[in-house]
Amino acid sequence: MKLSTRTRYGIRAILELAENYGNGPLQLRVIARDQVVSVKYLEQLMAMLKAAGIVRSVRGSKGGYILAKPPGQVKVSECFQCLEGSVITTECVEDESFCERTNDCIARQVWTEVQKAVMGVLQSMTLQNLVDRAKQNKAINYHI
Repeated sequence: MKLSTRTRYGIRAILELAENYGNGPLQLRVIARDQVVSVKYLEQLMAMLKAAGIVRSVRGSKGGYILAKPPGQVKVSECFQCLEGSVITTECVEDESFCERTNDCIARQVWTEVQKAVMGVLQSMTLQNLVDRAKQNKAINYHI
């Protein structure tokens, strides 16, 4: 499984919003600069995230984007599904009628476990968990 740039860049942008939660909106140009992403591409990602209710836009000269909920209430899986769609390892996991060997296929059982494991990880984490990890990494790197 390979993640799209949409998901990689979108999650980084959301993480920046989570790290700045409570400090007011962030302008797209600031996020784009920090994440080395074009403003035009970031506009598309933010439109998707806004439609999903993950971020809100704030108008005005000091406007920009903020998370719609506190980082501890936003699951990484929500962001992932908005940007990437469902985790699908293979068609037969989602549609049993896709293959006549569905019921006795050991490989399908493995792909099903992989899909459940990926979703389990994404559902177990919030944006706040990622913010805390980032802070911990910065503290460790600072002391080295």
